[in-house]
Amino acid sequence: MREYRTWQEILLERLAADKKRAIGYLDVALEEYQEDGDTPFFLLGLQNVIEARSGVSEVAKKIGIAPQVLSDVLSSEKAPRLDTLNTILQALGCRLSIQP
Repeated sequence: MREYRTWQEILLERLAADKKRAIGYLDVALEEYQEDGDTPFFLLGLQNVIEARSGVSEVAKKIGIAPQVLSDVLSSEKAPRLDTLNTILQALGCRLSIQP
């Protein structure tokens, strides 16, 4: 019998395989956040990229916090502080920027 993969498995596989795709995915999540203010949606996008690229434990280690603390940030209803978001993005090889 054929086993089917979940949408989440396919998404994570694609984000893991292509850094540009992962960055584009985050960019779209941020644009959506700017339009509707849906913090949990943006954080889910960030969490997906973290899981796909290196995992919560590895990113937490890079930024010097416990994995549970990072998981709590990603599952919060509230937006993370700008410095926290910047640190997480830097660990993923990204940076914040402002465009007109």
